[in-house]
Amino acid sequence: MTAFNKQEVPLLLLLLPFLAGLATGAIITCNGFIVWLNTIFYVLLAAFVVLNVAYRKLNIYRMRWLGGAIAGLLLFFAGLCYINAGNELNVAGHFSKLKSGYLVVRINSEPKLSGSAARFTAIAEQAKDSAAVKPVTGRLMISVRVDSASKNSFNYGDELLIPASYTPVEPPLNPAGFNYRAYLAHQNIYHQAYLSAGQVKVIRHDMGNTAVAIALKLRKHLVEKLSAGIRDTDALAVASTIILGYRADLRKEVQEAYSKTGTMHLLSVSGMHVGLIYLLISFLLAFLPPQKHGRLIKAVLSITVIWCYALITGFSPAVCRASLMLSLFIVGFAFNRHINKLNLLAASAFILLLYDPFLITDAGFQLSYLAVSGIIILQPVIYKWINVKNRIAREVWMVCSVSLSAQLILFPVSAFYFHDLPVYFLASNVFIIIPSLVVMYAGIAYLALPQIPVLSTSLAWVVEKTILLMNRVLSAIEHAPLGSINKIWLSPAESVLFYGVLFSAFYVIARKSKNALKWCFVLLILMAVSLSMKRYRAMDTQNITFFSLRKNPAILFRNGEQAVLISDLLPGDKDYQYSIQPYLDSCKITDVKRIGANKDTLCSYIAKKQNLVQFNNTRMLIIDKAAPDNLFAGKINLDYIYVTGSPQTGLIQLKQKYNFKMLIVDGNNSNKVINRLQTESLSTKTDFKNLKRNNSLIVVSNL
Repeated sequence: MTAFNKQEVPLLLLLLPFLAGLATGAIITCNGFIVWLNTIFYVLLAAFVVLNVAYRKLNIYRMRWLGGAIAGLLLFFAGLCYINAGNELNVAGHFSKLKSGYLVVRINSEPKLSGSAARFTAIAEQAKDSAAVKPVTGRLMISVRVDSASKNSFNYGDELLIPASYTPVEPPLNPAGFNYRAYLAHQNIYHQAYLSAGQVKVIRHDMGNTAVAIALKLRKHLVEKLSAGIRDTDALAVASTIILGYRADLRKEVQEAYSKTGTMHLLSVSGMHVGLIYLLISFLLAFLPPQKHGRLIKAVLSITVIWCYALITGFSPAVCRASLMLSLFIVGFAFNRHINKLNLLAASAFILLLYDPFLITDAGFQLSYLAVSGIIILQPVIYKWINVKNRIAREVWMVCSVSLSAQLILFPVSAFYFHDLPVYFLASNVFIIIPSLVVMYAGIAYLALPQIPVLSTSLAWVVEKTILLMNRVLSAIEHAPLGSINKIWLSPAESVLFYGVLFSAFYVIARKSKNALKWCFVLLILMAVSLSMKRYRAMDTQNITFFSLRKNPAILFRNGEQAVLISDLLPGDKDYQYSIQPYLDSCKITDVKRIGANKDTLCSYIAKKQNLVQFNNTRMLIIDKAAPDNLFAGKINLDYIYVTGSPQTGLIQLKQKYNFKMLIVDGNNSNKVINRLQTESLSTKTDFKNLKRNNSLIVVSNL
């Protein structure tokens, strides 16, 4: 591991407790303790000042640990208070705290078309009603139904008048589903509005940041120029993404080819792209004299171009991190100053987090900084594993060691977010080096030069054919045997244990430490126990999951790693992919038998005949429009009755025919039917569960 002196990385040591405070504030809601947190912070600040002023009088030098402990606590509570102060819900003037009929909002992101809807984030500026106009704050996500005539009606910086018909963002209704509410909350957005084009009135244009507006217009113009020269839609989408950070037109299949081969970083404008821009600038400015004035001119021009590129590509966390680090490096080089890489990384993180503390929750921010940390700390150790004498082979091994160090340190976080591991990531990352260079430099040349008939056509052809070759090779790697290991679900505790094992193992290799070896074995045993217990519980679980869907019934009968799904949804359907498949993966269910609601089935743990289902010792009846009135001759005992498809059967009729514990109605029923059954349930004191726009229900089977 990279050895470093604590005096060389003061910013890293200061950053760690600050990060811990931000992370704690992001995970735990502290709205009711803000006054206490601020009080603790100021008490610690006063103690820190007093100890520094009276250092000799109080003989603090005898307790060297005290100053560091207080400084660490001070930074921890600074981070905790800072992220809570940045939460817009804690602001008294937030638009959700004032009743109003209309809101004046300003679009602060580039609108994106998704099907028949334009989606964008907006900042609330005023709340209007019949009595007064009040200034407000806060952001919200807005979706506007548009047609072909109005799809381009909204642009960054437009000021809109909209009805105040917003709602809080809903949590995921099904287990293991994507948490859209948390995703928006990490951007300080807690409300959303679904509107038609007729409900939205554009008041004024160009009210946003001028530099951002110019950058977005320039990027749009450059994308149009790319589309004029590149005919293949996939090649155009990849070129726009790699060169300009414009990802609107990327197909899911193309994204998966890059994701499952460990080359997704190529589609996220990041340090590699910024580094290539810097190399190009350095080459073009090589004529400048190496003396002080030449270095200063080169530094100013390089930093300016780098940040212009960051602006055009959308200021993603990875781009901001790379641009900041590179800018600090360029400044240090211009003044002949040595800068520790870890200290440089910490400095850029401090600046970004002071600008936006919620970046700590952004997956791109986490992955970017972790990857660079892994390269700085682990890559030197990995590179020394093999002594390569051939120059070309040595360069290939250098790339492999960089990729391996990044993949190792990213594995827990990427498994937590994406649940898979690309097996052939080394081969993929070695392969894309030359094609990515060709695409970047040929694409930049094509965009920078005026339209020159032969040259422009040739450059566009090179970009297109290179991307198509890259897509084909990555697709082949993706579909190779054991191309990726999926269904990896690590808990936060298991991720922490993995990092403990990783760093203790590398510490053993680098320092030959016996204590680190002991810790490595202890942590490895704890992780193995955690994974084994989770696997045992998964194999020993029998339960029924009633999914919450809007248009389709879906009931999963789970028996360990086997399951039967009663639903009319197909595995390729959107609701299946987003609402059912994640739960199957998280439960490690490998054998799923899907049957339609009107089909019968029989196996060792479940029997379904017509509308009656027997799962172990649990009995359930499905009531839909097709269910006959007299299914059974006498009154039978049931555990659950599941109502779907808006049948006209009333609860009184059901009670006359069946003894049951709970009535469950899904989202495929009309509101009228649900309200009627809920009213009858209250009057008869029947246990009632409404799945429409509510959480799914998981019940344990009777064994």
